[in-house]
Amino acid sequence: MFLLIMARMPVALSMLAVGSAGYVYFVGLSSFLNFLNATPYYLFANYTLSVIPLFVLMGAFAERSGLARDLFALCSILVGRMRGGLGISVIGACSIFGAICGSSLATTATFSRAALPEMKRLRYEPAFGSAIIAVGGVVDLLIPPSIILVIYAIIAEQNIAKLFQAALVPGMFAVVLYCLVIRIVASRNPRLAPIHEKADGERRVSGSLLSVWPALLVILVVLGGIYSGIFTATEAAGVGAILMLLAGLMQRRLRWSDFAYSLVQTATTSAMIFAVLLGAEVFNAFLALTQMPEEAAELIGGLSISPYAVMAALMVFYILLGGVMDELAMMLLTIPVVFPIINTLDFGIPKDEVGIWFGILVLTVVGIGLIAPPIGLGVLIVTSIARDVSIVQVYRRVLPFVAADFIRLSRVDCISGRHVVSRSRLQLGRDDPSRAGTNT
Repeated sequence: MFLLIMARMPVALSMLAVGSAGYVYFVGLSSFLNFLNATPYYLFANYTLSVIPLFVLMGAFAERSGLARDLFALCSILVGRMRGGLGISVIGACSIFGAICGSSLATTATFSRAALPEMKRLRYEPAFGSAIIAVGGVVDLLIPPSIILVIYAIIAEQNIAKLFQAALVPGMFAVVLYCLVIRIVASRNPRLAPIHEKADGERRVSGSLLSVWPALLVILVVLGGIYSGIFTATEAAGVGAILMLLAGLMQRRLRWSDFAYSLVQTATTSAMIFAVLLGAEVFNAFLALTQMPEEAAELIGGLSISPYAVMAALMVFYILLGGVMDELAMMLLTIPVVFPIINTLDFGIPKDEVGIWFGILVLTVVGIGLIAPPIGLGVLIVTSIARDVSIVQVYRRVLPFVAADFIRLSRVDCISGRHVVSRSRLQLGRDDPSRAGTNT
């Protein structure tokens, strides 16, 4: 399967081809055809999966209404006068837009077009500006409502709302760390990020706020509704898509052509995701016949090594994998194999919370893999759009952010686990006061 992917065959088709061949080899063609007779329908008719096209549609409406450009303009006005402020504004705008868009690579591509020309105009070093955009594109992996978090929740059979709750603090921690790195690098080398002045600040802030407040309100409604329990993640996606459409129409930014384009873009993106889901389902059925995940779990569980050593090896594996795959393919390909192994290990966390803790860690290292040398897909996208900067120069400027990511990884281990377990204890105390504080 990896050979097929390296030969430029689409990931969905690679998994489907290898999974089909393996399934036929083990149980025969007739059994495989019976499997295909029912599996695609029951897979795609899953109500939970409707959250994917709805969040994609919400992001498409936001993109066509020019939200990315307006967010960048607002953030640059607010913090642009400080050293490295324009770079910080890119990180802030990427984190907000990425929460709506849901795709890290799409966020990277969008801001490569929306922000990079402005950064070059204001004399930011092209390599440094490109590195900031590449890093900003992966911030959204952990900021709800992230589509990849939804995909992980479906594969690992975890609660989506709990994952959103657990991811929020590590996601904001990433934003703060990246902003600190920009400030430190810009202060040590001022020519990388010159300070720029803008006149009529208050008037410009008011105008920018008027253009982005409906979208910010949509985000608050979606996340507030999920966290408060007013509606489920799927219902929140539907509400968000409708509200984003109304916001675009109210501001007269969405024309009929934009509406039609958003529907086509949603259909195309959803079809791609669902094709990968089908390929992963067939491939995972083949893996189940081989009993490889169960045997790997038993083998590792029987070894006299620390569970954290196993976790560290898996983290390195995901960082390396991020150089050749996007986050969706990585999740669908590896979680069915890796998750049974994690479930057999004792990390001192209640079993029903291990899946959430592991998901936050995995998405953290997936983000590192998308920007780290030698391949990092996020960097490749920026350089393919920028064209006037070499990939080696961008990697040199990305390294401080990668170092910050490893610091973040060491803290996310504590933050996400402690956050999830503390919330479960509070819930346990509400359900049964006599058991509050147990499982310490």
